[in-house]
Amino acid sequence: MKRYNKTKTKMCCILLLLLSNFAIHAEIKLPAIVSSNMVLQRNTTVKVWGWADKGEKITITASWLSKLVTITADNKGKWITSLKTTNSKEPQTINLKSNVSNITLENVVFGEVWLCSGQSNMNFGLVGNPGQPVYRSVQTIANSRNKNLRLFTVNKNPSLEPTKKLHAKNEGWTYANPNTVPEFSAVAYFFGSQLQNILDVPVGMIHSSWGASPIQAWMSMEVLTKHQKLDFSNYEKYPNKTNTVLFNGMINPITSYTIKGALWYQGEANRSEPQHYAKLMSMMVKEWREKWNIGDFPFYYVQIAPFSSYGAINEYSNYKNAAFLREAQLKAMDIIPNTFMACTMDIGSKTSIHPPRKKEVADRLLNIALHKTYSYKTIDFSGPIFSSMEAKDNGLLLKFKYAENGLYAYESEKIEGFEIAGEDKVFYPAKAKIIDRRYIFISNKNVTNPKEGRYGWQNWIKGSLFDCSLLPAPSFRTDNWDGAVQVKQ
Repeated sequence: MKRYNKTKTKMCCILLLLLSNFAIHAEIKLPAIVSSNMVLQRNTTVKVWGWADKGEKITITASWLSKLVTITADNKGKWITSLKTTNSKEPQTINLKSNVSNITLENVVFGEVWLCSGQSNMNFGLVGNPGQPVYRSVQTIANSRNKNLRLFTVNKNPSLEPTKKLHAKNEGWTYANPNTVPEFSAVAYFFGSQLQNILDVPVGMIHSSWGASPIQAWMSMEVLTKHQKLDFSNYEKYPNKTNTVLFNGMINPITSYTIKGALWYQGEANRSEPQHYAKLMSMMVKEWREKWNIGDFPFYYVQIAPFSSYGAINEYSNYKNAAFLREAQLKAMDIIPNTFMACTMDIGSKTSIHPPRKKEVADRLLNIALHKTYSYKTIDFSGPIFSSMEAKDNGLLLKFKYAENGLYAYESEKIEGFEIAGEDKVFYPAKAKIIDRRYIFISNKNVTNPKEGRYGWQNWIKGSLFDCSLLPAPSFRTDNWDGAVQVKQ
């Protein structure tokens, strides 16, 4: 019996030693975004990171590199290293080894990686919502199979504190196919599929958005407190509308993943405070770029579309009029480096805040990216944008930039949406006509000494002014008046 007890004691000691050894050498853990099938930004330096036990040595073997990479986890168990990618189109592997782990990531490709974020119009899936379609969705989904288009969706994960833990839908990267694309962002899919076809390289689209979220939810506490007091009182009920929590849980965890650029479709939730929006957007973009630490990467965004139910249709001079928010988005281009705005004045829906023409939105973002990021200089990327005016012949002559090939209107004899006012700040509907294919002349017989003009200055309007590529002009005003009114018809 004594001999049995001694043997049992020895076995227990050996077992404890083995268990303690495993405790010392914890398994390698990777964030969900670092997985098989991922797209790494080509021909640059990318990061691979994860967790192990503190002091754990990890050896990384990459199929395209001739040398091993060895990294040691820090005192908190975090490790991160940089790898140089190439332009190869061949699938690659990455092997990570430690004392207790042997992980191989397969079918890794090099290509173009874009982040897509914002609120419901970015979150809107290809399959649409009940009663809210996406045009051409059925055929798009049916023809979506493409192993060179990879998709990654960040799950909705609000957090009161910045986190490195990443919650992902489908637990990693997936191929585009009829099973994976229906719930994926329609704008992101249309952008990515066309970019992949045009560049003929793999493309990775990272989707991280949440409907009804204001821009403040996508900014850190450190940055946002410089602008306003923070309020977390509605966190439990409305996490998507709470300051900083979407940045903490859905942006911060992916800032080590190298991207080419970002697409942003948001603004509806901030339409009641347009006076702050351009500054907030500038602060957010600056912070994201600092967090990624890869320079002023391209940041392209969508102007919110006209919609009748933002407020009373006849709102004109207060912030219930969404034209003020559209103006703030237009101004953001002047204060944020390496950015541009896709205009949607002609493709809104009067009765839905989610316009169904998502491909057109993606097309316009794509045009911007092709021209400005990928140097396809023959691709037109902007409709006419107001630049200056002069009083002339009892009217106003309006001049535009980004209209090198001239202005166009489908109904050239009746261009809708223009208004004109004198010093009394009363705006009358203006007769508008194209002059010399480059200018717009507006007038109204009741305004004999015109001072200012406006275009599309209301919640709902169907854009009527384009360039010759049929890209629309955004709404604008030449004045900065408070208390202007529309004449009653």
